[in-house]
Amino acid sequence: MTDSSSRSPESAQNGLNASPASVAARTVAYRSNRQPNIFAKLTKQELAAVLRRGRRHTFLRGKTLFAQGERHHGVFIIESGLVRTFYASPSGREITLAYWKPGNIVGTPTVLGTGTYMWSGVASEDTGVQAFRGADLHDLMRKIPSLAIGMVEALEFKGKCLSSLVQMLGTRDVSERLTMLLANLGETHGTRDKNGIAISAPFTHEVFAQMVGASRQWVTITLDRFQRDGLIRIGKRKTILLKSNDNPPA
Repeated sequence: MTDSSSRSPESAQNGLNASPASVAARTVAYRSNRQPNIFAKLTKQELAAVLRRGRRHTFLRGKTLFAQGERHHGVFIIESGLVRTFYASPSGREITLAYWKPGNIVGTPTVLGTGTYMWSGVASEDTGVQAFRGADLHDLMRKIPSLAIGMVEALEFKGKCLSSLVQMLGTRDVSERLTMLLANLGETHGTRDKNGIAISAPFTHEVFAQMVGASRQWVTITLDRFQRDGLIRIGKRKTILLKSNDNPPA
């Protein structure tokens, strides 16, 4: 994957001018308000039964939940915090797959079986999870249909996320990938700002680079160009997607 774009940044500018929300709707088939929560449909009694079979763990920021190539010892349902999953190449280069919020499951694609983890998961902030062995989940899903449905919905969401990532990396140049990434992060992790939508920690320029397959230097140069064009504002530890006069954030 190269660090330079085969097209000029004008293509990215056009995408951002179309407003972050409209870009995300065209390029990414999921949104934050559709993110499933595996526990959401459980009754109090069902939730208590599920939690009795899980093991609660707290991972401080930067701690590893599971590591690529390590023997699979179960999956984790996020209760609080944020988890980054990433793949490391033999040369040590990392590409970030996604950041997962509460209600999602990490440690997949293996859920009920054994084997090794295909990528790694690290807490991007202090994170609480429920850990489950495959055999326990198998038994619980047989007894609690609502849990089984929640698991399917969560895995479907993950499949869409990863499919969108593959499509983006395989069919878009780097400028377009950065435009799409900003739009998607604004939708899924952004917060309302008086000037638009703010994307803040842990989403640094280095993180952007890891997610689009480019160098940090290239990302910084391109973001500076976007800022000169009035599309974004780079603040202290945050990037703001500026409001469009035609398409203000909803």
